[in-house]
Amino acid sequence: MKLSARNQLKGTIAEIQEGAVNGIVKIDLGGGNVISSVITMSSIRELGLKVGGTAYAVIKASNVMVGVDD
Repeated sequence: MKLSARNQLKGTIAEIQEGAVNGIVKIDLGGGNVISSVITMSSIRELGLKVGGTAYAVIKASNVMVGVDD
């Protein structure tokens, strides 16, 4: 797999919360870091996503917001 996106985070699928149309996929990146993505149930099936499997979180954004506590 080759992508132009530079932010490709490899991890292990920790959880899949299935919904009627969309699902939430949680990917454990290690070191206590978990990233969540909302994707269609159709995509979950087509990609063959399973808990314990390997997956990539690919982030392509033109803007990244930064915040701090007051």
